[in-house]
Amino acid sequence: MVELRHPSSSLGSRVASSPMKRDEDTSPLIHDHFSQHVEDHPRHSSRDRERSFWWQTYSFSPFSKDDPRFSQRGSRISLFLLLFVAIAGLISIFSILHRLNSPYLCKKDGIVLHCPRVKEKPSLWENPFSATTSWKPCAERREGGISDLPPENETSGYLFIHAEGGLNQQRIAICNAVAVAKIMNATLILPVLKQDQIWKDQTKFEDIFDVDHFINYLKDDVRIVRDIPEWFTDKSELFTSIRRTVKNIPKYAPAQFYIDNVLPRIKEKKIMSLKPFVDRLGYDNVPPEINRLRCRVNYHALKFLPEIEQMSDLLVSRMRNRTGSPNPYMALHLRFEKGMVGLSFCDFVGTREEKARMAEYRQKEWPRRYKNGTHLWQLALQKRKEGRCPLEPGEVAVILRAMGYPKETQIYVASGQVYGGQNRMAPLRNMFPNLVTKEELASKEELAAFRKHVTSLAALDFLVCLKSDVFVMTHGGNFAKLIIGARRIITETQLHLYLHSE
Repeated sequence: MVELRHPSSSLGSRVASSPMKRDEDTSPLIHDHFSQHVEDHPRHSSRDRERSFWWQTYSFSPFSKDDPRFSQRGSRISLFLLLFVAIAGLISIFSILHRLNSPYLCKKDGIVLHCPRVKEKPSLWENPFSATTSWKPCAERREGGISDLPPENETSGYLFIHAEGGLNQQRIAICNAVAVAKIMNATLILPVLKQDQIWKDQTKFEDIFDVDHFINYLKDDVRIVRDIPEWFTDKSELFTSIRRTVKNIPKYAPAQFYIDNVLPRIKEKKIMSLKPFVDRLGYDNVPPEINRLRCRVNYHALKFLPEIEQMSDLLVSRMRNRTGSPNPYMALHLRFEKGMVGLSFCDFVGTREEKARMAEYRQKEWPRRYKNGTHLWQLALQKRKEGRCPLEPGEVAVILRAMGYPKETQIYVASGQVYGGQNRMAPLRNMFPNLVTKEELASKEELAAFRKHVTSLAALDFLVCLKSDVFVMTHGGNFAKLIIGARRIITETQLHLYLHSE
């Protein structure tokens, strides 16, 4: 067995047996006169060395070291030096402790305690931008802002539009239609919600929105009628005839464009259709009052049907009481449907078979953008680098956990059919098991009436997201933008009403 020892234990023996020590009298390395010198000058004691030091220190004094005045003066100087060093040390210690954010004294219930100076992390369920609480809605009508409307037969003519896309794209088109009608002093025919190639939905305006509320709320802003006037007999001409359609409207056109190019044709034909009408009115190149009118349309005039509002309230109530007691919940708008994945032209994780099927789908739906497909790989890499690709469910899970949301977080998922199904959703569900959709919160019988129109189901998602404690988006589309705007409007409107009720 090997015995382990501390190295210092054998140090003394090795020194004692040193050749230098044994042979110091006869060593050829030490001269005789050196030994004699050492003998003539014995070692000084520590007291003698101290006395020598003080003597050298105060040798400049005019007094002799035997003088009692000398000892008194030396004591005073010593005390002064010690006091100075102590004060400097205390100042340094307090400075270091302050910089290191060290504990400090505080009082609690009359007792002095050491309280750590800890900066609390803001709650994940609170608004981190407290400055927004001072914002005020500007959509209310201002006195003298908009003049009284002329009768229907005295307007410039009738304006008809097709609202294309999904629910939120259609919503934006309706807001723009009201604004354009106001710019040209025209009568607006209730917009038609056109079928979209992705959503495949045939929903009418009255299937989603409260028509009576829409017309009555805007009665002082724009003249609106439910249908094409009876004197115009050939209604199919309005949908197909070039003579009745304006098609050369550029995207984000200024207000002056409509006054110069569209208004004369409406006055001539008395009724005109604008097609297409997606993003055909700008924001920075129109009068401020027109933008405020858009806000009134979006956040006040466009109101969902009562049955949609009631069902959304039921879903919100079930989300808040899933744990048996009131709890906050997060709404996650997950844009990862097949149509969204295809339209993005981004590359995602998948097998070769999945990628081949997606390439065929893109070539079929968007042949002009697909071309021969050779340029798509570089395009996908560039979009991914710029952050313009929809987030996958697994990526969302990692981001939420990195932000600090725990595994127990209650999450409502607003989405269509996720591309890849349950396999694609597995990473998100594993990290956040309390994740539900409207189909899991409500029975088939409760949702049966809303399945007739895809837009109705999208409206339920919109309202549940709107009323959530935290809203998370995976793609900056129209849905997310409208939710963000509506949440600000609702919060500030409630605050405004509360302040005025005090």
